Amino acid sequence: MKWAWPSCSTHLAGALLAAIGVWLLWPVVAVAQSPWGRDYWPNVTLTTHDDRQVKFYDDVLRGKIVVVNFIFTNCGDVCPLDTAQLKRVQELIGDHAGRDVTFYSISVDPENDTPKAMRAFMKKFDIKVGWTFLTGRPDDITLIQRKFGLEPAGDKPTAHSTTIILANEATGQYVKRSPYDNPQMLANVLTGQLNPKGRGSGSRLSYADAVAVATDESAQMFRTRCATCHTIGSGDGLGPDLLMVSSRRSPEWLARFIREPDKMLAEKDETAMAMLPNFRNLAMPNLKLSEQNVVDLIAFIDVESRKAMEARAAAQHGEHHHR
Repeated sequence: MKWAWPSCSTHLAGALLAAIGVWLLWPVVAVAQSPWGRDYWPNVTLTTHDDRQVKFYDDVLRGKIVVVNFIFTNCGDVCPLDTAQLKRVQELIGDHAGRDVTFYSISVDPENDTPKAMRAFMKKFDIKVGWTFLTGRPDDITLIQRKFGLEPAGDKPTAHSTTIILANEATGQYVKRSPYDNPQMLANVLTGQLNPKGRGSGSRLSYADAVAVATDESAQMFRTRCATCHTIGSGDGLGPDLLMVSSRRSPEWLARFIREPDKMLAEKDETAMAMLPNFRNLAMPNLKLSEQNVVDLIAFIDVESRKAMEARAAAQHGEHHHR
């Protein structure tokens, strides 16, 4: 079996793909019998977050349009971002979720990711119906990853692939994407290219409402690393609103928290710990940003905060003028 797409197993590759905004998709054609059916996929037994036993091919994959990613719930790296991105995708596809598109997250750390641990992880992200978390024997999970053309994590969960798989098993179409991709683009693939019956439906942007692709590096960094969890002036999301955050936190604290939140939480930093209960104890991941990345990101947030404040002032002035 030959895969017709590049690997997205590294953060750098994912960022590059997101930056150029391209994807490679097999032609959307109906096929009488996909060569990647029962004889190709392992039908191993997996355990769901609600402690049910399911077969990977028969129950998870067969005849479905699916989103599959691999995670572990104690990940302090890209897994939380990966999950946050897919949560946004699920919101964008609306009633397709759970009806003709199903989400699956498979743990690469079955020793620790019990059904109870997976349910706790789902609660942090407020995961909705239509998304199942799975675990199983390490050898079986390794086999599934290899069948998807991914590099198994081996004995180190931190080494697992962050690639997201979008697939229509019935037509034999498989797409590899990065956690840094635009959620709207992933939603369109699921409700359009992979789902001929769903073309023209779902949450889609019109050309007139389309947002220009960010070419500035700091803007691109915010879009791919931060925008799924944070807004600048539109209220709290999975994480806090970042409007004027530089005036609310000391420069030293803010820069360090953006760069190494995991270490600050491990040290029981008072401010960092105080935020957790307000956001379902969802910890910010370490995104492996350089010192310059952090400087650029804070500068971007400052500029966008000023724009948001000016827009608010203009709107309030307009309302006052019309009274």
